Amino acid sequence: MGTPPAPAPQYGAQYGHGWAFPHPPPPSPPERPEGADPWPRWPVWYGPAAMAVGLVATVMAVVILGAFLSAGGGDPTNNSAFNQIATVIQDVVFIGAAILFAARTGRPKAWQFGIRRSRFWPSVGWAAAGIGAFWVFAIVYSVIVRPKGEQDTLDSLGTNDSHLALVCAAVLVIVIAPVAEEFFFRGFFYRALRSRFSVAPAAIIDGVLFGAIHFQGASTLEILPVLAALGIMFCLVYERTGSLFTTIALHSLNNLIAYGGGTHEWGVAGIVGGAALLVWMTLPRLLPKTDPAMR
Repeated sequence: MGTPPAPAPQYGAQYGHGWAFPHPPPPSPPERPEGADPWPRWPVWYGPAAMAVGLVATVMAVVILGAFLSAGGGDPTNNSAFNQIATVIQDVVFIGAAILFAARTGRPKAWQFGIRRSRFWPSVGWAAAGIGAFWVFAIVYSVIVRPKGEQDTLDSLGTNDSHLALVCAAVLVIVIAPVAEEFFFRGFFYRALRSRFSVAPAAIIDGVLFGAIHFQGASTLEILPVLAALGIMFCLVYERTGSLFTTIALHSLNNLIAYGGGTHEWGVAGIVGGAALLVWMTLPRLLPKTDPAMR
């Protein structure tokens, strides 16, 4: 007797294979080697390119918004509502630019931008050390230089116009701006710089650019070094904690103090800022351990 014929292959999803032909399931992705850098390797030019795209896109969007407002009989000049909406547009555009360029390397994941868990007490310790060092620098700089310039951001946002504008400006300055700026400058720009530079030069470059974007004319030149130092401190704290929530909390705290001092509305600043800080401290505890750095 001859060899019995082989059984016919079983086709169909019920057998774990496709309909066209039987095939084994794809292999699992390989584990990352021990000690491998868990951060994305975004090219260093991504940061400046995303900033340029963000600036151009923001200008175009704000011009279009102003044209619509003018066509409807409004006046975008010295219009606090217009300035608030334009600021939100800018924040959204810069976040979008960061994600757009990050997607050129691979599908962006939240942890790659620092949206991840962190160890609570080490994060608190590094945050306290960072903000303490910055305050010492700011005090010494103020005593030596005696800067007289100040930003007019709060006035342009209409904090003196109405209670609604006051509260909206507080949310914008204390909550939205820290999230957008930390996402772009620390979560994306600094991380792209770190693909080529060590910590110190990457933090200095990022901090100087962070200070430069707050330039509002010659009267603000003397305060730009303080803002640059603030940006450098954020980079160093982010480097040590690995979580963007720590620097967002520090940024919110700094803006809370600036808002309260600039408007003398410490009640509004305290309520909005206190709620924001509670969220930034709680969220990292709730995130799953899904990123390589936390394994």
